[in-house]
Amino acid sequence: MKRLQLLLLAILLAAPAWAQQDSLQQVVEGRRNSPEQMQKPYVIMISVDGFRYDYADKYNAHNLQALRASGVEAASMIPSFPSKTFPNHYTLVTGMYPSTHGLINNYFYDPQRREYYSMRNRAQVEDGSWYGGVPLWVLAEQNSMLSASYYWVGSEAPVQGLRPTYWYKYREDIPFEERVQTVVNWLELPAEKRPHLITFYLPEVDHAGHRFGPDAPETQQAVQELDARLKQLTEAVAATGLPVNYVFVSDHGMTQIDQEHTLSMPAAIDTADFLVSGAGMVVELHAKNKDAIKPTYKKLKKESRGAYKVYLKRKMPKRLHYGIKDDKYDRIGDILLLTDAPKVFNFSSRKPSPGAHGFDPYAVKDMHATFYAWGPAFAKGKKLPSFENIQVYPIVAKLLGLKYSHKIDGDGKIAKEALQ
Repeated sequence: MKRLQLLLLAILLAAPAWAQQDSLQQVVEGRRNSPEQMQKPYVIMISVDGFRYDYADKYNAHNLQALRASGVEAASMIPSFPSKTFPNHYTLVTGMYPSTHGLINNYFYDPQRREYYSMRNRAQVEDGSWYGGVPLWVLAEQNSMLSASYYWVGSEAPVQGLRPTYWYKYREDIPFEERVQTVVNWLELPAEKRPHLITFYLPEVDHAGHRFGPDAPETQQAVQELDARLKQLTEAVAATGLPVNYVFVSDHGMTQIDQEHTLSMPAAIDTADFLVSGAGMVVELHAKNKDAIKPTYKKLKKESRGAYKVYLKRKMPKRLHYGIKDDKYDRIGDILLLTDAPKVFNFSSRKPSPGAHGFDPYAVKDMHATFYAWGPAFAKGKKLPSFENIQVYPIVAKLLGLKYSHKIDGDGKIAKEALQ
């Protein structure tokens, strides 16, 4: 028996890295790349949460500066409204505005379901019925191309009945070195089991920006640590010898808010007539009594005195794509209150964190995100003007040769400029 145990241990140690088990990794068994898809390029989509459009230069991220110089750099990327994490990450992989794909905020109320969605509710995060659209990994899997996700909004739910072939439940305690090794392991799998699309998410820059503000030395340190980690990842991937393309994005930026002079719940809001969703820079009122909408709207307009903007859903600014005509799932409030930076609503007794996001990206430049891309499929030394993040989906789909017939909000114009 002892000899058998030693033999099994020797076999395990001799096995290639990809054959060894990762107890945290979720794997959908039985999938294979089709012969056609095995010939396709490889893409790693990296999202650094809260990486503002100017952080690479503001904080001298030398490695990232060199990588973007070898490929495509946008002046900035304009997030969808509201400029929050969950809606924008899902926009990046669906090509749809939040109002179209249904994930309209990190927390929101759905009048049809009579239920609040929360990004902290594990059951809801993993419930595919909350998510519209066709995420890139679903599109890939539908076309017999394998995908992998080391975190991304929506990847933990069976959207359209599908998850990536390789995926993880979100947690932040896995060491970065282990994550890098997992990516390398995926790329060292046999061709029929190797993912061609990998999503890779990092939260640390966003955490620092919230806790200390975008101008703090702690945020600078987070950016520089991210830059070093990116070097570690790209060098490890390069050692595989595969022609890998990178799409480096963020979901939104970050700005300093007024922590001392916050806005309280307006007196005009009667919770007997309205359900209140949100706080910060976007508050949505869902009418229990539709007759209360018009008089409450008028009272709020008078009470606001310019401290915040008041809109009916049918009169939201078109640029935000967040009005009645955009609201596919009827999840947007009947009345919306929007603040201008640096003002925020605060309905709790706790002082808000110094850094925040969620404002109108067309009014607050600090909300703008980052788009860089490099690799064999991308143009070299190309600079692009600012564009909306609905354009990322067509870029990646075209790069991977994945055609789609469903309607999205992105139009593919940027893909023509970014790709060779």
